[in-house]
Amino acid sequence: MDCSLVRTLVRRYCAGEENWVDSRTIYVGHKEPPPGAEAYIPQRYPDNRIVSSKYTFWNFIPKNLFEQFRRIANFYFLIIFLVQLIIDTPTSPVTSGLPLFFVITVTAIKQGYEDWLRHKADNAMNQCPVLFIQHGKLVRKQSRKLQVGDVVMVKEDETFPCDLVFLSSSRADGTCHVTTASLDGESSHKTHFAVPDTKGFHTEEDIDRLHATIECEQPQPDLYKFVGRINVYNEQQEPVVRPLGSENLLLRGATLKNTEKIFGVAIYTGMETKMALNYQSKSQKRSAVEKSMNAFLIVYLCILVSKALVNTVLKYVWQSEPFRDEPWYNQKTEAERQRSLVEYIFTDKTGTLTENNMAFRECCIEGQVYVPHVVCNGQVLPDSAGIDMIDSSPGASGKEREELFFRALCLCHTVQVKEDDSVDLGDGPRKSPDVAKSCVYISASPDEVALVEGVQRLGFTYLRLKDNFMEILNRDNDLERFELLEVLSFDSVRRRMSVIVKSAAGEIYLFCKGADSSIFPRVVEGKVDQIRSRVERNAVEGLRTLCVAYKRLLPEEYEGVCELLQAAKVALQDREKKLAEAYEQIEKDLVLLGATAVEDRLQEKAADTVEALQKAGIKVWVLTGDKMETAAATCYACKLFRRGTQLLELTTKRLEEQSLHDVLFELSKTVLRCSGSLSRDACSGLSTDMHDYGLIIDGAALSLIMKPRGDGSSSNYRELFLEICRNCSAVLCCRMAPLQKAQIVKLIKFSKEHPITLAIGDGANDVSMILEAHVGIGVIGKEGRQAARNSDYAVPKFKHLKKMLLVHGHFYYIRIAELVQYFFYKNVCFIFPQFLYQFFCGFSQQTLYDTAYLTLYNISFTSLPILLYSLMEQHVSMDVLKRDPTLYRDIAKNALLRWRVFVYWTFLGVFDALVFFFGAYFMFENTPVTSNGQMFGNWTFGTLVFTVMVLTVTLKLALDTHYWTWINHLVIWGSLLFYIVFSLLWGGIIWPFLSYQRMYYVFLHMLSSGPAWLAVVLLITVGLLPDVLKKVLCRQLWPTATEKTQNVQFRNRSSELTPLTSLQSHGSQSPGPLVAPPGTYPGHMTCVLWRSEGYSALLPPAGPA
Repeated sequence: MDCSLVRTLVRRYCAGEENWVDSRTIYVGHKEPPPGAEAYIPQRYPDNRIVSSKYTFWNFIPKNLFEQFRRIANFYFLIIFLVQLIIDTPTSPVTSGLPLFFVITVTAIKQGYEDWLRHKADNAMNQCPVLFIQHGKLVRKQSRKLQVGDVVMVKEDETFPCDLVFLSSSRADGTCHVTTASLDGESSHKTHFAVPDTKGFHTEEDIDRLHATIECEQPQPDLYKFVGRINVYNEQQEPVVRPLGSENLLLRGATLKNTEKIFGVAIYTGMETKMALNYQSKSQKRSAVEKSMNAFLIVYLCILVSKALVNTVLKYVWQSEPFRDEPWYNQKTEAERQRSLVEYIFTDKTGTLTENNMAFRECCIEGQVYVPHVVCNGQVLPDSAGIDMIDSSPGASGKEREELFFRALCLCHTVQVKEDDSVDLGDGPRKSPDVAKSCVYISASPDEVALVEGVQRLGFTYLRLKDNFMEILNRDNDLERFELLEVLSFDSVRRRMSVIVKSAAGEIYLFCKGADSSIFPRVVEGKVDQIRSRVERNAVEGLRTLCVAYKRLLPEEYEGVCELLQAAKVALQDREKKLAEAYEQIEKDLVLLGATAVEDRLQEKAADTVEALQKAGIKVWVLTGDKMETAAATCYACKLFRRGTQLLELTTKRLEEQSLHDVLFELSKTVLRCSGSLSRDACSGLSTDMHDYGLIIDGAALSLIMKPRGDGSSSNYRELFLEICRNCSAVLCCRMAPLQKAQIVKLIKFSKEHPITLAIGDGANDVSMILEAHVGIGVIGKEGRQAARNSDYAVPKFKHLKKMLLVHGHFYYIRIAELVQYFFYKNVCFIFPQFLYQFFCGFSQQTLYDTAYLTLYNISFTSLPILLYSLMEQHVSMDVLKRDPTLYRDIAKNALLRWRVFVYWTFLGVFDALVFFFGAYFMFENTPVTSNGQMFGNWTFGTLVFTVMVLTVTLKLALDTHYWTWINHLVIWGSLLFYIVFSLLWGGIIWPFLSYQRMYYVFLHMLSSGPAWLAVVLLITVGLLPDVLKKVLCRQLWPTATEKTQNVQFRNRSSELTPLTSLQSHGSQSPGPLVAPPGTYPGHMTCVLWRSEGYSALLPPAGPA
């Protein structure tokens, strides 16, 4: 019996979770290890199928119906329909069942079509062909059939089908370049490295002979972390063990660039890939308008139930008393919401706020400032020869440092040169200048490309890395070769990187570049004060700055460095910590050379948009995967942070010095010291009297805050963190994984205030954030269309967010709020007289209105005016909303759908219903109303109440309309005319298909009465009077900013329309037609000329921008 098999099984399944859950073993090519090695234990892993759809063929109907009837409006009408269906009611079930069926069916078709598109996209992805090696030959099969352990070949410009460990490539140095735009939003090229022992396997036969196993961690969503090791079995007894890191992992969704082909072994497939783990599934989004409407519906449902209970009880009370007549009745009867309330905006940086194009602006060497002409992405602008010197030229002593600085920029980087077969660099000592111009640089960091391109304009050109030698071209076009000995990679904690190189003369240099805060403390020589002053000046201008330093190493010092690095690299436990300690010892006692400044161009009007959003009272957060310094510079450039902003850091570096608890309480005391109990949500950083704070947090610190703790204190940390954020005018979250972006949005979304959130991004790494927010916006840019496909709205530029929210969002909310409240108001006016009528008909369920009126009231008589209002209303002009973002504050916090407003509309509906019913009742009680002395019957009385009601609710909407066009006039007055014509036809003809003719001549009978006409005019006036008084008093005593603006516009129109003679005769008394009186409105409201403003109110609205 094989004892090793038993030992492995016991270790994996009996030794506890620690030994088997946290790691997995993959057999490369599904080959058993050689005899004597670890026992072969086949393991089951999911296939490579990706599922982003929400429904299946079998669960679509029940799941969709369940989600739709979770909406209270649908559930409410379902109950009404069932009641009408089961119980004998005066109205037909068709009146509520048919509209409900229509809404449910249309919504189901729409959602089913959207999910069908997702199924279609999933099938296209799962069925795409993949090449993998089987028995030494390439075999093609569908992506969904890929299994963990398969060895895959990927060609240039193809996307990796799953997460792969990089075995070899067509490049001799065992490297490949990839773009991860769909993962982290960065379109720059990243360099990955093959396993050293397998990078020489270039053919299928070589790969097929490979015997190896991979031990790695279980799938987790962090894109930048991977820990594992590979055991390569050779003819030797012991396998060769090599560590694996993130530089050896090729992620699904990334694209191979500038490499002919690579071979890799699948380790994570399907929904276990890092891309899938960072994918946030689609959830049903519900707007604040819908939530408010649901609450209002619950109230009305309770009112209706109470009405039914009262009527039922009173009916049986009536029948139980003696000498009561039976109730009388007739036998024959037939019966864009979110974007307008956004409080938090979460935006990506790269490609959303910026164009992701870097340009080298200047460098400072020994106090001398150099400004080369811009070279961006390999394109040299015309007339850009020469170097502009701001200061005087350096002396002879500074020439050596100057050239050393340029060499440092040429050597201290991870830039690769794109291979071009048409250009022969050759091996001679001198090169043609045309060779330098033909170099095209690629790198994971656009900053590095900008630096190398910038130093090229200063006379030094990086040519290539060949056989571990870096070749550069100096100003005299002489070739210089430096052997690359070590690379000390950049990380967010150290915030610097270094290279150790050896010149042709045998001198060993360590060149280091990084953030000023990480370089200056390690410098022992150089003009620190002059360079620091220049760095601070550039940082204030929003430029990305780096400092450059160096030191010479003696051969014996270099040997000590090699031993230190080698010991840290081969460590399997705490490898990162040991490398960090080694780097700390190596990068010290440096000589400062100078600093650089690189500009990351903002998108057009990005800063103006951010400033306008903040003035509107919206909090703007930037969520990015970039390092802190880069992101902070962009925040300054786009005016998210201002010069007076005090930055508070909650970062890994600070947490190394203090505990999380202490840092949070210290920050809390800082932000609450000045603000006291006043919430910043009302100010959003606009008040100059309050201290302006900005918070910077990184992904590692956020993980600690979100991490559940055994003592349950994590919730306290979250609340404390949220309290700090509420009192900061802006927040920057850097080094964020895609899933962490969604966590931030979710944290704010479900905080106690439940604010409305909006997320905007351009890459697939922003999809989770976009799906999590109430409103998701995708920017159609360089990073593909993944964000746009998963968003609620798609825009080409960030600047369009201003008009989308402050103009169209404002209009939408005004329209939808009026629509919701008016819907309830007109139905209260409609239903309450019916309730009152039961007290006069013995609670018999006799209807007050005819069945035709019951059916057509909401369908025809009152539907078109409010529909047109909800499509076209503009209470102020577009130009005014764009000029004055503070008007957005009038609709903040769902202001027009609060309970106070809801109660007012309900009270108005009840008051009007009382006026309609009792006004008609008392005016004609025991009074002959026709010339022959006849009195009104019950149907004539009901028709009078219904006529007054239709006219009043329509005129109420006309009073609320500010934007009049010929369409408004046609619909409003046309609806009233349609009601009159319908009533004349309905009561003036004997319809043969009706079994009853109770409405025959009723409407004409009513119109023939003079008192009826008087009642109509009087009751309409009384019904509209409270609303008119309320509008006049509120506008005069407590006007909102919007109402003040409307008053200014009205005065401007009036003054512009004044006759010329009147203006001349009163010229000495008038302050001028185009100037509003001071103090009548907040901010800097510019008066609009009559030509562009007065006429616009008479024209149809412009199309959507």
